[in-house]
Amino acid sequence: MSIVTFLLCDRMLATSTTLPIEMFQTAEGAAFGVDRKRQPHIIQTASVSKDQVTTSSGFALNANLTLDEVKYTDLIFIPGLWRNPRSIVAKNSQITEFIKHHHSMGSIISGVGTGCCFMAEAGLLDEKPATTHWYYFDQFERSYPATNLKRQYFITQAGNLYCAASVNAMADLTVHFIKMIYGETIANQVQRHFSHEIRRDYESISFFEGNANYHPDEDIVQAQTWMQDNYQRDFKQADLAERFHMSIRTFNRRFKNATEKTPSQYLQEIRVGVAKDLLKTSNLSIQEIALQVGYTDISHLASLFKKYLNITPSEYREVVRGKLFNAAEA
Repeated sequence: MSIVTFLLCDRMLATSTTLPIEMFQTAEGAAFGVDRKRQPHIIQTASVSKDQVTTSSGFALNANLTLDEVKYTDLIFIPGLWRNPRSIVAKNSQITEFIKHHHSMGSIISGVGTGCCFMAEAGLLDEKPATTHWYYFDQFERSYPATNLKRQYFITQAGNLYCAASVNAMADLTVHFIKMIYGETIANQVQRHFSHEIRRDYESISFFEGNANYHPDEDIVQAQTWMQDNYQRDFKQADLAERFHMSIRTFNRRFKNATEKTPSQYLQEIRVGVAKDLLKTSNLSIQEIALQVGYTDISHLASLFKKYLNITPSEYREVVRGKLFNAAEA
C-alpha cells in the first residue's frame, strides 16, 4: 500500500492538485476493477491546519489532515502558486519543514511550477537540477543561486525530487508516478482518459540527474541502446546475449535486475512506441507499420496494443487523428 499526500495552501493553483487527484482516483478505480480484494492505496490532502484554504480562483478547499497528522507518506505533491510565490513560501515555513522532514524519511517530493520554490527554500535542490514556471526563471535563479535551473526542460528529476514546470508537465509526471505505483497497464488507461494522444513521452521532456537509464550495468545500457537502434530487426535473445558476451541466462537475469523488465518486454515497449508514432504521423497501413517495427504478423501488433493500451491500432489511429485535428482547428 502506498500513501500519496497532496499539500494545500492559500493562493494555490487549484488544478495543480485537483487534476493529479482525479488521475490517481481514476487509477484506483481501474485497479479495483482488476482486483476487488486488493488493499487500496491512500490518497489524502494535508495543510498547516484544517481551516479552509482559499485557492487562486477564489473557491475553498479543506484538507483531510494537518501536516502534524501525516506521520509517513510515500509521495508528496506540492501545488503550484499563483503569481509571485515569495510571500506564500515565506508564510508557510511549516510546509518547508514538512517536506524537508519527509524527504529525509525517503518520501518522493514532487512540485509544480512556482511550488518548486518550497523545495528550493528547504535547500533540497542545492546543486541539483530543477525547473519552474517559465515566467519566474530569472527570479528563481536570483533567489536560489545554488540550484541548477534547467530552463529547457519541462520536468527534472534528482533522486526522489521532481520538478514540473507547468500543469501539463505535471500531468505527464503524474502518469509516471501512477506507473510506479499501479503498473503500466493502469497507467496507460489513465493516460488514455487524460488526452495521452497529444502528450509527449515523459522521458522526452525530462532531465534526469546522472544516468538516464537509472542503473549502473554498462553492458545492459549498451544492450538497451542496441535494441533501440535495431528494434525492427528479427533477432533472438540468445543472439543478443552472445553479442554482449553472456549466456542467455546471465543476460536475462542482469537485464531484469537492471531494468525491472525482461528483454522481450523492453523490446515490445520500444516497438509499440514507434508504432504509436507511425499511426499518428504517417499514412502507412497497419500491416506496413507492423513490418516497420519488426512484426510480420499484424495480429501480433494488435495483441500488444491491447496489452499495453487496451485499444486496437486502428482505434488508436482514429482517436489520435481526431484529437490532433481538433487541436489544429482550435
